[in-house]
Amino acid sequence: MPPSHLAPWAPSPSGRYLSFAEREEIALLKVQDHGVRKIARRLGRAPSAISRELRRNAATRSGGLAYRATTA
Repeated sequence: MPPSHLAPWAPSPSGRYLSFAEREEIALLKVQDHGVRKIARRLGRAPSAISRELRRNAATRSGGLAYRATTA
């Protein structure tokens, strides 16, 4: 078993970066049509951080943008 600081579900070392678990949660909530503010409240993050994450890590599929936690 890897140390907890290397586990994907462990919180990020600093509050500055999103953890992989947070990115997965963003992807799941976005698919369920939750808004940026609701996702931010649920994760305890600023809405601007969620919006920026969605913009930066969107993959294009057939002309549309879809957030992918794995590409982030």
